[in-house]
Amino acid sequence: MGLLNLNPKFFKLELNNKTGIIRLNRPPANAHNLEMLRELDNIVTEVRFDDEVDAVILTSAIPKFFSAGFDIAEIRDRSPEYVGLSSQYSKEVLWRMMTTRKLFIAAINGHCMGGGLEIAMACDLRYSSSDPSIKIGMPEINLGLIPGEGGTQMLGRIVGKSKALYLMVTGKSLSPKEAHELGIVDFLVEPEKLLEETLSFASQVSKGPLRAIGFNKLSLNEALDLPLPVAFSFERELQNQALASEDAREGAKAFLERRTPQFKGK
Repeated sequence: MGLLNLNPKFFKLELNNKTGIIRLNRPPANAHNLEMLRELDNIVTEVRFDDEVDAVILTSAIPKFFSAGFDIAEIRDRSPEYVGLSSQYSKEVLWRMMTTRKLFIAAINGHCMGGGLEIAMACDLRYSSSDPSIKIGMPEINLGLIPGEGGTQMLGRIVGKSKALYLMVTGKSLSPKEAHELGIVDFLVEPEKLLEETLSFASQVSKGPLRAIGFNKLSLNEALDLPLPVAFSFERELQNQALASEDAREGAKAFLERRTPQFKGK
């Protein structure tokens, strides 16, 4: 079918060379509900199968907001069971992103709070505008809740248990600079250059050995918490598949011939 054949209500889709650009688009603050999560699920699934998409940038079409997180009106108006099931579904969608072999790169161009930060943390890399007015954080404690879309687990793995606990129990908002210092954000970029810098990296990925790049991602996301001998076996299986690829043969040949490899992603 192809990514651009989708017609979502809450996202704007674009293809720049072989980089898919997914813009969250649910005014006023990109707060997501079940319908929006279903659309994101469809988009992630389509990305998996679309040979015209080598990498994905996730950003916002709404000024000042990347995402405010889960729609609080849903928490107010819906039953606890409905909200709980929506939370579970969100985790399943984010895990699908994390286990898709293509890289997802967040370009945080506005406030990134709660479930919005959880979406960003599910991405493989996070670029952020350096705009000091942007707020990044986990404010769920102010609603009498905990992060429910994977945040306790992802934030703890990124910054460590103590720092994650402090951020979650205080609901403290961080500036992009503070988030970068903690490792929540990987790269700080001037606001007007954010998409340009993110696209440049995605284009670099697209020219690389895509199978090996994807296997690196899967080995980290799916095996890092396994017992070491089991994780070694997981890595070995992926390495065996990589060794059998055209790109591996081209890489070795180019190295011995002292030239730049011409990878085909196969």
